Amino acid sequence: MSTQPTVSRESLQGKSREDLLAMATAIGAAIPARATKAALINSIAGSAESSAPVTDNPPKTRAVRSRRTVATPPDDFDSLINEFTADAEVAARETPTPTPPPTSGERVPREGSSSSSPTSEEPREDSRSADRPPRSAGAPNTNRQNREFSNDQGGRKSRNRRNRNGRERFGEQLPNADQPYSGELVEVEGLLDLRDDGYGFLRTRGYHASSSDVYVSINMVRRYHLRKGDSVKGAFRPAASNEKYPALLRVDAVAGFDPEVARLRPRFEDLTPLFPDEKLRLESETKSELTPRIVDLLAPIGKGQRGLIVSPPKAGKTTIMKQIAQSIEANNPEVHLIVLLVDERPEEVTDMRRSVSGEVVASTFDRPADEHTHAAELVIERAKRLVEQGRDVVIILDGITRLARAYNLAAPATGRIMSGGVDSGALYPPKKFFGAARNIEEGGSLTILATALVETGSKMDEVIFEEFKGTGNMELKLDRRLAERRLFPAIDVNGSSTRHEELLFAREALPQVWRLRRVLNGLSNEGREAAGLELLIDKLKTTRSNDEFLAEIAKGPAPTS
Repeated sequence: MSTQPTVSRESLQGKSREDLLAMATAIGAAIPARATKAALINSIAGSAESSAPVTDNPPKTRAVRSRRTVATPPDDFDSLINEFTADAEVAARETPTPTPPPTSGERVPREGSSSSSPTSEEPREDSRSADRPPRSAGAPNTNRQNREFSNDQGGRKSRNRRNRNGRERFGEQLPNADQPYSGELVEVEGLLDLRDDGYGFLRTRGYHASSSDVYVSINMVRRYHLRKGDSVKGAFRPAASNEKYPALLRVDAVAGFDPEVARLRPRFEDLTPLFPDEKLRLESETKSELTPRIVDLLAPIGKGQRGLIVSPPKAGKTTIMKQIAQSIEANNPEVHLIVLLVDERPEEVTDMRRSVSGEVVASTFDRPADEHTHAAELVIERAKRLVEQGRDVVIILDGITRLARAYNLAAPATGRIMSGGVDSGALYPPKKFFGAARNIEEGGSLTILATALVETGSKMDEVIFEEFKGTGNMELKLDRRLAERRLFPAIDVNGSSTRHEELLFAREALPQVWRLRRVLNGLSNEGREAAGLELLIDKLKTTRSNDEFLAEIAKGPAPTS
């Protein structure tokens, strides 16, 4: 029996425009430009009505063909419609739910991976062969968007992780000191060097970083109230294979005291400063050096003094500084002496270490400016911790000019440049260093003697000296003209003095010192500075002590004005 294939418009109305467009393309129907759904239905229905006449033979069964078929005979409209309907239902059932953006630590599966494992083993949850629908050519790349989203959200987190606790900074892979450890601990003792981020290191070989340093976590610092410059004794665990430093796990003593007792120490900033009232005697009975005796007479040094040794180049300041350090060690054994050499020549460092038995901290001129400033900061913090314990500390710095130059290079620029190219912010740290010198009412003192360069021909050095000129309460001035005449020590006897020297001299010796001052001042006013120094040196050579020299002055006639 012959039948005419029909296409129901009602069945076409239930299909989407995309399905209708595919059907029209498959049967070769005429498709208007930008055809609407109604126009597509009319085209498909019109093509069905104009199909070939019906024959007596029934239509042969045909295999289902792909959507990509370019042309379909007009006698298979019902089969074509059924095919598209079945495809739509299968696609609706097999469409997976959208995968949310991957969280931090998850891997985004690659496109084109198979949906099943090639082996009989069960796939893991994080397998890269997860099922996903194929991405069309015009669809956005969701994986790329997810990565960009993750990078955008995690960028700040990554930066915070890099900055958190200063980890990974300067190539330091810091250990986790909070993880449990059951092995044997190793005893250690060193100086605590705290970073701005709160963690720190125990410097076991002096004041500079070394391979044997021990990491101190933030929790350990907070638990025991540790301060920068503390002498800490404890135990550490060895570093793991992926760590650069071992980690401190136990604190036995802080500054020689029990940790619970050490936390009760007063802070240096809360102590009361006073004028120096106890003299550091430099004159030695066993040595015949004249420099300590002249300093004792013209510019005495007290405990808590803030002194400047003002010197032009090649005037003998290093020799004078070394003799002062040796005299302090010999006559004042209770004093803790620290010699700080900044931007110094290596041979000078070796000579100072062989001449002084106290601590010598040096950063030679071939080291970066950051190392100069770091050594100075750790030294001053170490001195403050000793003063908090009631100790007397003396720091001899060579020199304050070089330290200010180092801060001018290392410190962040403020944009306010002074004369000579000195950044205004670069002078604050060395001023803070120099201003820490003081005599403490509650006990202890911090004395700082620093050298300052003048007459170097550098405007920067001149500006630095002018900034520090009024901050000290003692000044020992050297004269280049005396050094050129080979008069050593080349001390300017008229330009060297100490503020409130009456607190340092004995009451019976003070009038004789003032009489000596008047004689030397009279010679200086006549333009005979060298004659005054020569007179003083000759008189000191004839006596064995300053007391004997002052007694000779008391016997002589009073000078006329």
